[in-house]
Amino acid sequence: MEWFEPTGLAFFLLLTGDADLWRIIFTSLICSVIALLLISPAAIALGFLIAKITFPGRRALVVLVQALLSFPTVVVGLVLYMLLSRQGPFGFLKLLFTPEAIIIGYMMIAFPVLVVFTLSAVQGADPRIYETARSLGASPLRSALTTLFEVRFGVMAAVFNGFGRVVSEVGCAIMVGGNIAGLTRNIPTAIALETSKGEFAQGIALGFVLIAVAIGINAALAWLQGRGGLE
Repeated sequence: MEWFEPTGLAFFLLLTGDADLWRIIFTSLICSVIALLLISPAAIALGFLIAKITFPGRRALVVLVQALLSFPTVVVGLVLYMLLSRQGPFGFLKLLFTPEAIIIGYMMIAFPVLVVFTLSAVQGADPRIYETARSLGASPLRSALTTLFEVRFGVMAAVFNGFGRVVSEVGCAIMVGGNIAGLTRNIPTAIALETSKGEFAQGIALGFVLIAVAIGINAALAWLQGRGGLE
């Protein structure tokens, strides 16, 4: 029953509203949400354009974006670290080891997820949707929005999967955030730190939060799909 003691303490920390624990949770969630809000419009637009427009190098671009899906996040963090360090080209911004740096890293990680999911959704849609909208006098933007609305569940899946990817990301967050208590320490980096010290209670509590987030994301997507008549 040795496992029960840290597990019980983990629930105690969650239920009693431990300030440090909930600060970590808030930092993780707010950085993830802001990153998705900032990158989603551009990524979704690019996914749509790649799906609908033929241009030289299109296939190579698709391959590149798909390859970025499996790009190690710690390497993303390393590249961003070099760009934001004092010797880097953007060092003057003094963003390294700040929540803003984590948000930028999350945006880079979520970007290919959003593009690829949107691309697949639009390619799977009936091409007559866009053509009909254009023939009825709709502008290219309005026609694009009509098409995206028709594949909205695919786009939702893109956003939800992008959120799930970044909220559980640890490599990039440590590289550019520094895991600073009260500032850049988030759920994955706190789990890594606490378990490495042999203090499992907070790590278990934060693990439960990540599990709850994952279940909540999938439940929300299923509910939205059900509302759309896909039960």
